[in-house]
Amino acid sequence: MRFGYWLPVFGGWLRNVPDEGMEASWEYVSKLARRSEQVGFDLSLVAELNLNDIKGMDAPSLDAWSTAAALAAVTERLELMVAVRPTFHAPALLAKQAANIDHISGGRLSMNVVSSWWATEAKKYGVHFDRHDDRYARTSEWLDVVDGMWKQPVFSHSGTYYSVDEAILSPKPVRRPRPTIYAGGESPAAKSLISAKCDAWLTHGDSPETIGAKVADMRERREKLELPPMSFGAAGYAVVRSTEEEAKREVERITNVDPGSPGYANYQEWLNNTQLEQRVSLEDYSVSNRGLRSGLVGAPEQVAERILEFERAGLDLLLLQFSPQHEEMERFAEEVIPLVNSPVRA
Repeated sequence: MRFGYWLPVFGGWLRNVPDEGMEASWEYVSKLARRSEQVGFDLSLVAELNLNDIKGMDAPSLDAWSTAAALAAVTERLELMVAVRPTFHAPALLAKQAANIDHISGGRLSMNVVSSWWATEAKKYGVHFDRHDDRYARTSEWLDVVDGMWKQPVFSHSGTYYSVDEAILSPKPVRRPRPTIYAGGESPAAKSLISAKCDAWLTHGDSPETIGAKVADMRERREKLELPPMSFGAAGYAVVRSTEEEAKREVERITNVDPGSPGYANYQEWLNNTQLEQRVSLEDYSVSNRGLRSGLVGAPEQVAERILEFERAGLDLLLLQFSPQHEEMERFAEEVIPLVNSPVRA
């Protein structure tokens, strides 16, 4: 199992806790990233939103791509998975930008392609917002352009959404045949696109049984296309304490739902612009990305066993959230990761 985490570019993950002690600043995230690779984390996901959907639209949030470029220069082995939304980035230009960051990092860049859900943000930033399936049609063509720019000496494309005329991208990315392209989605349109054009599939928090069935479905789709195997990751919010009772008390604290909190303002919009296989309650939404559904709550031994269940279900990457991030990542690295990696337990 590889251990990744969401970089706290929004200042936290809890919609009803105003101050989690993890400031949305370069000083905080750069220190966190450098420490994370020292204690055993493999990857950091840098999410992309121009407005803060967790703490409220008027709260600070960091830009994903400039932050990733800076992190590439100050880290040594951490994979930097940067979220990218095709509606916000022209594909040929993004391909050039990503290739440059890949060189800065020595081949450690990857991308999480996200088909946007937040119509209000797009409107405020003057960006066109497509309907759900149209967003995936655009994403499909966007991926074709990026892939062509990375792989071909001279690339041209004329399509519904994008046109590129004899474009040259040099130098190409360090990672070959290309930087890993991750994507998540649960709709039929999303699964068809991801299985055909991406390298890895990501899902929100859920039980090992539920995720295992989803992994099996995506593997079958991939095999039918006669493409190389995919890798699979899932989000999770981890609460590790000395005892299960202590961990449960922390969960009660962070899910004390207050619909008046700033982060709840876009709850209904998020539901309306996504197509989920399961409905999400306000309690689920109180923690970002349905992370508590993963069940990574309890004493270190309990959390380690749960992670091994995910591994047996087919996952090879966990994208974790903690609060406060720095302190809880240290605890997780010291008390849980050694148990998961122990030959006796595995």
